[in-house]
Amino acid sequence: MQVTPLAIEGAFAFTPPVFKDSRGLFASPYQGDVFAGQLGRPLFQVNQVSHNLSARGTLRGVHFTATPPGMAKYVYCPYGRLRDFLIDLRVGSPTFGQWVMNELDAETSRALYVPVGVGHAFVSLQDDSMCVYVMSQGYSPPTNWPCTRSTRRSDLPAGRRRADPVRPDKIAPTLAEARDRGLLPDFDTCRKLEELL
Repeated sequence: MQVTPLAIEGAFAFTPPVFKDSRGLFASPYQGDVFAGQLGRPLFQVNQVSHNLSARGTLRGVHFTATPPGMAKYVYCPYGRLRDFLIDLRVGSPTFGQWVMNELDAETSRALYVPVGVGHAFVSLQDDSMCVYVMSQGYSPPTNWPCTRSTRRSDLPAGRRRADPVRPDKIAPTLAEARDRGLLPDFDTCRKLEELL
């Protein structure tokens, strides 16, 4: 498996070998020994696995979880194609405010490790693209913060399949406003929470 540190402190891309034949393909997006070798510990205790399907052009995110409790994620796309974004929201992080983009799809089976306090978003590049989330915490509405509106197929007028990928949430604060209002997680707190996973 190829491991690539990303330009956000503590975030990594994991790209496994993909075995293809006339039947299709086989891949293992998560391999515990490789993950532990890179991060010096095994993957967090899994508390929830979720997935969604998104129409082409759908934007989902930017989402993050308040700390505490914080939430780490391991995400990949087993069907379709996503343009995935990680945004460092951790105040005090050496990479605060920086973002990285990766394409995720079944062909490469690339997965991303999203550390506690890092925001996650994606745009679906084809109909019925699936994103799988392996999470250290279960979903808790009071602690999960969307920074932009997620556009869902049900939000679209009848007969319209393509969503507007840049429709902003009118009430979402900018990064600077969220920081000034104390809405963003603290880097040191996130690191300590991550050590407990």
